[in-house]
Amino acid sequence: MSEEELPEGETLPSGPHFGDFDLAPSILKAVAGMGYETPSPIQERAIPPLVEGFDLLGVAQTGTGKTAAFSLPLLSRIDPNLRAVQLICLAPTRELAIQVAEAMEGFAEHIPGLNVLPVYGGTGYTEQIRELKRGAQVVVGTPGRVMDHIQKKYLKLDQIRALVLDEADEMLSMGFIEDIEWILEQTPPNRQTALFSATMPKPIRKLADKHLNEPVEITIAVKAENSPDIRQRFLKVRPYEKMDMLTRILEIETFDAVLIFARTKNATTEIAESLMAKGYPAEALNGDMPQKLREKTVDRLRKGRTKIVVATDVAARGLDVDKISHVVNYDAPFDLESYTHRIGRTGRAGRKGDAILFVSPKEMRMLNAIERTLKKPCEEYSFPTLEEMNERRQGEFFSRLEEALSGDFSDYRQAIQRFLEESGKDSVEVAAALAYLEAGKKPLLYEEMPMPAARPKRERRQADGGREERYVSNDNLQSYRVEVGEYHGAEKRDLVGAIANEAGIDSKFIGKIRLFKDHSFIDLPKDMPKEVLESLKKVWVQGHQLNISVDRGRPQQGGRGGRFSDKGGKFGKGSNFRGEGRFKGGGGGRPKGSGGDRNFRKKSAGKFRD
Repeated sequence: MSEEELPEGETLPSGPHFGDFDLAPSILKAVAGMGYETPSPIQERAIPPLVEGFDLLGVAQTGTGKTAAFSLPLLSRIDPNLRAVQLICLAPTRELAIQVAEAMEGFAEHIPGLNVLPVYGGTGYTEQIRELKRGAQVVVGTPGRVMDHIQKKYLKLDQIRALVLDEADEMLSMGFIEDIEWILEQTPPNRQTALFSATMPKPIRKLADKHLNEPVEITIAVKAENSPDIRQRFLKVRPYEKMDMLTRILEIETFDAVLIFARTKNATTEIAESLMAKGYPAEALNGDMPQKLREKTVDRLRKGRTKIVVATDVAARGLDVDKISHVVNYDAPFDLESYTHRIGRTGRAGRKGDAILFVSPKEMRMLNAIERTLKKPCEEYSFPTLEEMNERRQGEFFSRLEEALSGDFSDYRQAIQRFLEESGKDSVEVAAALAYLEAGKKPLLYEEMPMPAARPKRERRQADGGREERYVSNDNLQSYRVEVGEYHGAEKRDLVGAIANEAGIDSKFIGKIRLFKDHSFIDLPKDMPKEVLESLKKVWVQGHQLNISVDRGRPQQGGRGGRFSDKGGKFGKGSNFRGEGRFKGGGGGRPKGSGGDRNFRKKSAGKFRD
């Protein structure tokens, strides 16, 4: 982002940007695509020495951005053409191992042929052994399972270039220190080692002194900036639930203005468009917008003409608007510093503020880190009862009436008086009718609580773990590509529901669906009329338009494509996370259907969102 792209009066941070580091171009491309704009303190201090090959000893807790701090430089040094393990990362728990592996897979998105394999206990060995034999270059796992693979000769260490110990103090408390010692002793002595720990107890210091070679030492202290006037709450959501939960919160919260934080520039636009499609006037604020448009957006927010703004961290830097009563972290921040900066946009000028954090199950570690750092528990968001909602709506209605009664409406009084005299209507009935008209002919009270939209029922899964759900078998189908995938939180049932319910296509004409990272393939009737195809392009799924197009096919041995293992779900077969296989590049052409069927539309076509 250049100086010209920032709002008036703001300057770029004085620290470096990711482009200033000697990272591989493919890594920088992935970083930009994931919404990282400026490095966190630990990334700023850890990346340069790791890029240069130095050992590193870092004291930093969860939420400081350390996964990227060691992943970006070490992945930059991996040789994807060498089919051997070159980097091992040890983590204390299966959940953290999966989380780190997912992050590394994202960072390595544009490195063809690079595979990341998570290994951990509690699941079978077969898939992990198969992927090790195929030549995964990066292994992320718990000490016990990594040790087992080394002892059984499946995990070979002769090509190891670097080893990371993540959350070493937690591994110590879990009794892994002897396993770690043994693993370190088996690896080549000239390897690069990075050790991260939230604290530095004597056994960890002793381990570092023994196994690290003149390490660069860094300590990151997160400032516990917290305002007593900011109420902090969290809401556990899965990616596909975010938009529904956001609209529900906007429906029930009383707010002056809401600032919604998203990680990427594209996401700000997509979320704002989704809200507008649902009837909420919202605007985006990001660095891709012209400076004058950003200035107008901020000015409208300050004057109360705009009440909902969706922004990135950088675009919201320095934003000082007293009217912001709520901050919603739609996407959890990358680090704790970003969180404190975000929530600091509310609770200004002596006012009380509300901060709401959306967290997925795998982001609960971030929530725990926030509570530890701020020394204040975040309460779980509790939706009000129907009675409480209706009482609140009545109270708001009474407040608006009180405000209106202080105005000058003598001409209206005369008109109403005349109407009452001529019609003989009851004055209370007339007043109620006027309020009804002013509310857009909507009832004042809810008959039931506003709930997220119902999700289509999953019809059936195949025995391969559900990766290839089939809703119907039809020989007259054509493969189409849609620009919505796993990373958007979409599931196959979302696509079926959107197409069947909103586009008016009967579900019996929907065939196989193949989900990838940022897009999917779906089998639909080959000869769909042009107007139906155009309408489908505008259908929304998880905040993204389908933008459907005919699948033109791809090379049989294509690039990575971001797809995880196709051995039975996201991580392969057998685990609670739909298997445990390696993260794997996609590929393979897409067979096209033959024939056609024009009689596939329902008699009553569905409605489309603009």
